[in-house]
Amino acid sequence: MEISTIGLDLAKNVFQVHGVNAAGEVIVRKALRRAQMLPFFRKLSPCLVGIEACGTSHHWARELINLGHEVRLMPPGYVKPYVKRGKNDAVDAEAICEAVMRPTMRFVAVKSREQQSALSLHRARSLLVRQRTQLVNMMRSMLGEFGIAIPEGIEKALTMARQIVDGEIETGLPAEATMIVGMLSQQAIDTHARLQKIDKALNALQRSDEVARRLSTIPGVGPVGSTAFAASVSDPHQFKSGRQFAAWLGLTPLQKPSGGKDRLGRITKMGDKYLRQLLVIGATALVRSAKCKPDAADPRLVALLERKPVRVATVAMANKMARIIWALMTRAETYQARHLPMLAGSY
Repeated sequence: MEISTIGLDLAKNVFQVHGVNAAGEVIVRKALRRAQMLPFFRKLSPCLVGIEACGTSHHWARELINLGHEVRLMPPGYVKPYVKRGKNDAVDAEAICEAVMRPTMRFVAVKSREQQSALSLHRARSLLVRQRTQLVNMMRSMLGEFGIAIPEGIEKALTMARQIVDGEIETGLPAEATMIVGMLSQQAIDTHARLQKIDKALNALQRSDEVARRLSTIPGVGPVGSTAFAASVSDPHQFKSGRQFAAWLGLTPLQKPSGGKDRLGRITKMGDKYLRQLLVIGATALVRSAKCKPDAADPRLVALLERKPVRVATVAMANKMARIIWALMTRAETYQARHLPMLAGSY
């Protein structure tokens, strides 16, 4: 009988397939090696293929779409409730097959090669920022043990690292400590140079990408944030509203209803942590600017800071920025500073 739906459990080298027909009867249940994947699906008639969203899922989704199959990616957390007792590749594939047929299931849009290429810049940049911070903190702690203090701030720390490497500062440390501090200083400088190279690539990408150019008109969203959202959000129309988009990023409060009363808690912090972090950093920059130059800041932000604590105002601004990003991506518009929201009855 003809296979209508397949649950595909991905792995590094061995993939599990679970296929059923239109009546839900199991037609195929087998393991495939990497070299057997495409020949197996090439022989099949076009069918629905469900895959858990993971590191390699977008690549295999593109390959199967090119063969004529309909591929749907699902968050692993949404597939887990369909896993029966025990856990192995065959059980996971069966759960994926069951989950992809649910009418209320939510799916992940398949990313293109260009989007994944842009995201590779962001992943590498995030890693190098952490490494640079670790190197500076290591230098700070080692020199502190000998009574030498590094001024606060990454730029001042890098300036001191360059002076140590160039021999402009005589630390007076023992030979072993001098060697280690020199190595850490040089590595911090090299890491910072690699970060600058990635930032230049992101600036060029922001200028060449039409969506990123429109998003960069939003206050608090620079080249890093605009290119990250342009590459991460394949289809903004999958979200029904800006609030749903903000909820996808984990910027909406937890709801704890009880006895007919809604109690709101902290933000959920669900979704992509990196995108949420970029929005909070951008909102923090707006808050600092509003404190330094209140006359030039948005009056609504100034009023918000007068009513709420700084961190609450920052997260609220990040939520608002997420909604603006969704609106610009869905409507293909640019940011308007004094834009008034459309009333519900005017649609």
